[in-house]
Amino acid sequence: MVETITLTRPDDWHLHLRDGDVLRDIVPHTAARFARAIVMPNLKPPVTTTEQARAYRERILKAVPSGMSFNPLMTLYLTESTPAEEILRARDSGIVKAVKYYPAGATTNSDSGVTDMRRVYPVLEVMAREGMPLLVHGEVTDPSVDVFDREAVFIERVLLPLLSDIPTLKVVFEHITTRHAVDLVMQTPDRLGATITPQHLLMNRNAIFRGGLNPHHYCLPVLKREQHRLALVKAATSGDARFFLGTDSAPHARTAKETACGCAGMYSANAAIEFYAQVFDEVGAMDRLEAFASCNGPDFYGLPRNTDTITLERKPWRVPSVLGYGREELVPMAAGETLSWRLV
Repeated sequence: MVETITLTRPDDWHLHLRDGDVLRDIVPHTAARFARAIVMPNLKPPVTTTEQARAYRERILKAVPSGMSFNPLMTLYLTESTPAEEILRARDSGIVKAVKYYPAGATTNSDSGVTDMRRVYPVLEVMAREGMPLLVHGEVTDPSVDVFDREAVFIERVLLPLLSDIPTLKVVFEHITTRHAVDLVMQTPDRLGATITPQHLLMNRNAIFRGGLNPHHYCLPVLKREQHRLALVKAATSGDARFFLGTDSAPHARTAKETACGCAGMYSANAAIEFYAQVFDEVGAMDRLEAFASCNGPDFYGLPRNTDTITLERKPWRVPSVLGYGREELVPMAAGETLSWRLV
């Protein structure tokens, strides 16, 4: 039985850090495990320009503890008024690596998102020409569509037409949750990649109701049936280069989760690589963890792989029940539970 494993230092290709004083509590968790992270732009107000992205990046870097190395890779929030010129500025900046599509109203701070993908086709065509990836939150917001079917319907209504209409656009299907998404990625040429979160690998939708209605297991896209979780585990551990690590770690204060209308999002950054190790270990695929966590993402984005390493050891440890979050507290994923692997 493997007791330690050393990996090329991984990256997180989907991360929420928020802003302000809480950065000091949040950034160190990611910086301890990952060399780089694609940082989501859904702040209030959203990060829609290269200059805003540059300023946000500086605030993040100030929160990196002394002695740690971490490179935040920035994104722009796509709106129906995003000009093509902004894509060119983003490309030239060297710090903006992608543009994020949110369907309007789909998730936290997505009210400024896109109501109809076709309205932004002119900008997407510029992105395709310049090699700038589009990151998609893959759900429709049609109230007539069941919440558990929103990803599958998005594939049919939005993603398939997009891939057909702009065949040179590089797309990351973020935080996929269904076998439908897995099948699509595996049937599509290499310009379509997908990130998979630890929660969607470790939990099915029963977790939302374990011990009562558990707001800390509420995320978007919502957890799905066991058949979908198994399909995600098979994809993540398959060695297929189109699937890579993206935590979608999303901090919310405990008071914002445990309320009548709680926020969507699960915080996993404090134990992210450990969660993935647990998944890969359970199915006997530890030899494929490095590809998923450290190689597939940079290869898809056309970036160099990291040259330093991290080491994990098989040593049980207990996830804290709460973490600091500014003047409030944060309940992390698997709070109070025991994990089998820990970062050395």
